Amino acid sequence: MSISKIAALLVSSAALVAGHGFVSGAIVDGTYYGGFIVNTYNYMPEVPPNIGWTEKATDLGYIDGSGYSSPDIICHKEATPGALSAEVKAGDDVELQWTVWPESHHGPVITYMANCNGDCSKVDKTTLKFFKIAEAGLINDSNVPGKWASDELIANNNSATVTIPGSIAAGNYVLRHEIIALHSAGEVNGAQNYPQCLNLKVTGGGSAAPDGVLGTELYKATDPGIKINIYTALDSYEIPGPALYTGAAPGSATTAAATTAPATTATASTVSASPIQSSSSRHLTRTRTARPSYSPTRTPTPSSAPTSAVTTSTVTVVYTKAPSTVTETATATASSAPHVTNEPDTQNASSPADVTITSTASGQSAQSSTPASGGDDSKPSVSGNATAAAAPPAAPPAAPSSGDYSTYLSSLSAEQLLETIRSTLKWLVSDKKVHARALAY
Repeated sequence: MSISKIAALLVSSAALVAGHGFVSGAIVDGTYYGGFIVNTYNYMPEVPPNIGWTEKATDLGYIDGSGYSSPDIICHKEATPGALSAEVKAGDDVELQWTVWPESHHGPVITYMANCNGDCSKVDKTTLKFFKIAEAGLINDSNVPGKWASDELIANNNSATVTIPGSIAAGNYVLRHEIIALHSAGEVNGAQNYPQCLNLKVTGGGSAAPDGVLGTELYKATDPGIKINIYTALDSYEIPGPALYTGAAPGSATTAAATTAPATTATASTVSASPIQSSSSRHLTRTRTARPSYSPTRTPTPSSAPTSAVTTSTVTVVYTKAPSTVTETATATASSAPHVTNEPDTQNASSPADVTITSTASGQSAQSSTPASGGDDSKPSVSGNATAAAAPPAAPPAAPSSGDYSTYLSSLSAEQLLETIRSTLKWLVSDKKVHARALAY
């Protein structure tokens, strides 16, 4: 690929954030686990093992009311179980990371769990019975169409955090996380469901085995929270699906003062009368550190017990253009941050590592792990306030005013090309607020 095409690809990455999204990964007990990258993995002959369920919605589309009785509503189109499971202690948090979400697609954010009663990688999805562990709907309707849970997810860096109920029995579970877009829900089958699933191995906990509902019976196209016109003032809004599990963590339900939910959930939910994010909506308002990007390939790292010590890790970004390679190193310090693992069967917390991100002409990225200087028992940490340790390359010559950027880019030296790419990335990520992970698509 020519230099001009590479530069054009970088600039065009900004347009990729305009579409519907999907859950690209999750932070479980502080450790990052990659999910199923629907717009990449579907085109690979061999998919890297991950905790996400495979699905065929390569158009990043949805399931509408006509598909509520179809198995596609369970974990999206033609979904099959993920190969791995992320281990989590009952009572701990799982942060679900969406690639992006359109601001116009207002609606509730709902999360369920279902016990696999065995190996989740081999479970028949049509037998799973889901119980609701978190829900959030209309937050404030003072300004139509109102502020919704999806808006809070966007404000929280396209992420939602849920708490695994502390009372459920240990075992293998499927976590089903979903946004329902209501911007066209005034008509039957106008609501758009975007279900996403991943596998968890729950440890600890109690002995509770909550009753559940088959995925094909969660919704009806005429449910009050499904068929609704959000462009008129709403006196109330009923979050779709079965009642919230009574053992759900406090704060796992968030509604506006004028919003109602099924009566059976009243004793298990906390109501917030304010549109301001607060502890009553903690599954959508968790403050996060910088997340790692995902890639089609990862190298597992050995497990070790993390400590609370503050350590320093190094991020090395390698820009490759045959036959030369230019490397830039940055150092950052923070109290805690997620780490990437990808081990067979069950992914476990890993020892600290330097993460190497390699960008190639195809636009894909790869990560590898090597021991960091913090020691085997150090906890990995990355901060968004990274300070470059490498000397900056020579500044490129001024761009031609004629707009002949192909000739201009071809005339640059390796150092000058690197500076141009760095400036473009800074403009996309820092100035235009494009999430860094979106640049990999």
